[in-house]
Amino acid sequence: MSVGFAIAEKWQEAYFNRPGHELIDYNIFAMASDGCMMEGISSEAASLAGHLGLGNLVWIYDNNHITIEGSTSLAFSEDVGARFKSYGWKVVRVNDANDTKAISRSLRTAINEKSRPVLIIVDSHIAYGAPNKQDTAAAHGSPLGEDEIRAAKRFYGCDPDKHFFLPDEAGRFRKRKISKGQKLVKEWQAKFESFKGSFPELADQLKMMMSRGLPARVETGLPVFDVDAKGIATRAANGRILNAIASSYPWLLGGSADLAPSNNTSIENAGDFSRENYLGRNLHFGVREHSMGAILNGLSLSGIRPYGGTFLIFSDYMRPSIRLAAMMRLPVIYVFTHDSIGLGEDGPTHQPIEHLASLRAIPNLAVIRPCDANELSSMWKHILKLNDRPAALILTRQSLPIIDRNKYAPAENAAKGGYLLAGSGDDADILLIATGSEVHLALGAREKLSESGVKCGVVSLPCLELFEEQTQEYRDKVISPSVTRRIVIEAASGFGWGNYAGRSGITISMNRYGESAPAGELFREFGFTAENIVDEANRLLGS
Repeated sequence: MSVGFAIAEKWQEAYFNRPGHELIDYNIFAMASDGCMMEGISSEAASLAGHLGLGNLVWIYDNNHITIEGSTSLAFSEDVGARFKSYGWKVVRVNDANDTKAISRSLRTAINEKSRPVLIIVDSHIAYGAPNKQDTAAAHGSPLGEDEIRAAKRFYGCDPDKHFFLPDEAGRFRKRKISKGQKLVKEWQAKFESFKGSFPELADQLKMMMSRGLPARVETGLPVFDVDAKGIATRAANGRILNAIASSYPWLLGGSADLAPSNNTSIENAGDFSRENYLGRNLHFGVREHSMGAILNGLSLSGIRPYGGTFLIFSDYMRPSIRLAAMMRLPVIYVFTHDSIGLGEDGPTHQPIEHLASLRAIPNLAVIRPCDANELSSMWKHILKLNDRPAALILTRQSLPIIDRNKYAPAENAAKGGYLLAGSGDDADILLIATGSEVHLALGAREKLSESGVKCGVVSLPCLELFEEQTQEYRDKVISPSVTRRIVIEAASGFGWGNYAGRSGITISMNRYGESAPAGELFREFGFTAENIVDEANRLLGS
């Protein structure tokens, strides 16, 4: 996440600062442990930070050689300093964590380094001063205990009988730092007022960015797609929508984990973010999905509106970062393409099955799988207004027809997460409920069923989370409780669809891995055809 903070600072500095008005100029400090150095995400993030020359970033590594199981020598023996030097970092060592003068010198060295990130390796002792638990795993994951705390207090010259005691010296230090901080705030606010007088539009943008505001014109330029039977892949449509938004949303930044040409995540004529161009808006994360997710969180916490793209199958790599974004209520945008067996010949290793259910299980994450380009454009209006949750767009590789909205319900209805796309709800003989590409199969099945006199409703549910937030009255209008014969169609795991299918309904879904074949053949093989839906509907109606 700290790398995201550092990227944000570099971009904001390049975008907002003007000669004589250096508003943005700060360093990012992060504490790291032995465990952090073992985790793969630290390597991903440090490698990218070194490549980008983020001279505003400082990591302080508490090198105490202890983890939960015991000494780090059980599983960790690499030369961390050499590793970071190979990433392009400056490495500084402090041999004794109690040498405060050495720590101060190392921090000054780090702050003065402008061309590369800095790792300060501080050799320390866990539970220093606790006579029986210093340098032991017992001090890592458990309380020291009353007797050991008393002994540690005596070691530090403190009264062992005083609890939650703040020495006068510490109180005075705190007051000095608060006073200094208040002075620095006033100085910065005066700088901002001067900046505002010279550059009022930039000042307004900075205030809007930091309050997660939305530029006034950002929604007006969203594209509308003409009816087209051949259609367009939703990943391609998303690229056009993204560029339309970016033209009036300067702090919308993002990129892909080495898949931008396939994810369609590049902003045209916006430049690449690099050590030579910190003003660029296209971020190249490399094949580093986990760190991409963490960096997006840091960008969001810094006021940037970030997005990141990869194939849906690779969302597994970044799940911890997605979960944290949802927990922290960050409006991060994920662009996940190649959403089903419809991606074709890449086969089961790349065809997501359980991923939609897995993402929907994350609280406070809006998972959006649109059925065509106009439904996607409508959902973007909702995404842009989100301030308290991340959103995951689930997009196709294959083209999807653009639905005739004169014949069917308006795409704007998607803003409620689900809507009755065709037919009526209350007097239907059967309801077909679908998302994404399978909505078109449901519409095709409805046409065939109507020919035999069956009243069939089709429900598009692009976002279950948003639909569940609507009133019960609205949800019952869309999925009428009186219509118990229902078929849910989604080319993914059926896990979680039981409530929508109901006790008398069924799901047409994936209960196994896919195969390597063209998309059309795969859909036929696994029963995702209008004909199969009709057959299943007739079985339900016959029962």
